[in-house]
Amino acid sequence: MKHYTNINDLGNLQKAVQEAMELKKNPLQHKTLGEGKSICLLFFNNSLRTRLSTQKAAQNLGMNVIVMNFGSEGWELEFEDGVVMNQNKSEHIKEAAKVIAQYCDLVAIRAFASLTDKEKDKAEMVINSFKKYAGIPVVNMESATGHPLQALADAITMGEFKTAHKPKVVLSWAPHPKALPHAVANSFVEMMQLQKADFVITHPEGYELNPEITKNSTIEYDQKKAFENADFVYVKNWSSFKDYGKIMNTDSSWMITSEKMKLTNNAKFMHCLPVRRNVIVTDEVIDSENSIVIQQANNRTYSAQIVLKKILEHHE
Repeated sequence: MKHYTNINDLGNLQKAVQEAMELKKNPLQHKTLGEGKSICLLFFNNSLRTRLSTQKAAQNLGMNVIVMNFGSEGWELEFEDGVVMNQNKSEHIKEAAKVIAQYCDLVAIRAFASLTDKEKDKAEMVINSFKKYAGIPVVNMESATGHPLQALADAITMGEFKTAHKPKVVLSWAPHPKALPHAVANSFVEMMQLQKADFVITHPEGYELNPEITKNSTIEYDQKKAFENADFVYVKNWSSFKDYGKIMNTDSSWMITSEKMKLTNNAKFMHCLPVRRNVIVTDEVIDSENSIVIQQANNRTYSAQIVLKKILEHHE
């Protein structure tokens, strides 16, 4: 695997999940694989789980880790070609990427959507510019349109809690006071399209995700109907895709409650975190024994570690 910018880069999701679960039993079993190698973790946006889990994953493989927060520590980068750089941006990606590549063997990047320019966000300018100019492997730690490390962690978690039957998995929108990106939801949909499951997306009308991503996935506008007999309920807010980046609905009736969870097949509750309690989900649900959000967060280390392992092996 040369880069990891989309869940489909794995080639075989089920195999990667099994390998990650084996790795989890002894995380230090490949601690010499990354010896003498360095990874730069570049953050254009804030992070908790992604930063700590990716750093731990790299260290488990014996790698040196360099972390830089571009928002507060680096020059503001220009990504457009042919511009006159007489405004606030001090360095062009053409130089920055090549310089960074001299300091490390891999680069991992976190850069959120602007939520103002749909076409620019879809173009994934930050991730793709590093792929174009750095000349070293690039890992997506959440981009404008995807969060494939989270999606792989979600797949690992569902693998650990797998049902004896073909599971029903629901991705449900829930309200949030801020406009949030589509990245986590997009990657979860892409991951579920690789699974043998009955998969349903539920959200208010007007909150359809990018149809190029949801493709033939079932969409149910009645949340309670969608929850019926579900084995996993994955909850996430996202802003409007059609009216890009806008908040069209803050209806609190879409919050996840214990009454809704009773409609399910004793479903496991999932969320990528951070989560706003009693806005997205009630305390009763997230604190219940069926909540597996902490297990999801733990698996972020092993999703990152299996990705880094595959990249290191490819470039040996």
